[in-house]
Amino acid sequence: MNVVTEHISISTRGNVDILDITDDVSSLLRKSNFRSGIVTVFVHGSTAALTTIEYEPGLIEDMKRMLEHVAPQGIEYKHNLRWGDGNGHSHIRASLLGPSITVPFQDSSLMLGTWQQIVFIDLDNRPRSRDIIVQIMGDMNG
Repeated sequence: MNVVTEHISISTRGNVDILDITDDVSSLLRKSNFRSGIVTVFVHGSTAALTTIEYEPGLIEDMKRMLEHVAPQGIEYKHNLRWGDGNGHSHIRASLLGPSITVPFQDSSLMLGTWQQIVFIDLDNRPRSRDIIVQIMGDMNG
């Protein structure tokens, strides 16, 4: 088994900025020359998350509305009282979605469904520069 570690650097607007990173991950997979295995995508930080959705405007708005319903910005969070940064809701939302996702691949292609994309969600209350780790494990071509 071979392992390659790559990075995706992105700048976000914060406040539930949802970005499709499927093409970025696929590009790194093709560059790696792996035939089959798994790709793990992980984000540094406790106010961002990764998941899969059908990346379309209606579902993006639905996701934002759901997150506001589950962990609203306008309530008291003990984290905000301690740090004064107003992003307690961001931490809660990120912990519910999770910091990583693992996707199998075959013939150097991600095994995602037709309407399934890998999305990065910046949940912090301000713009951020983010580092996403992409670790590819599997068998090499050739």
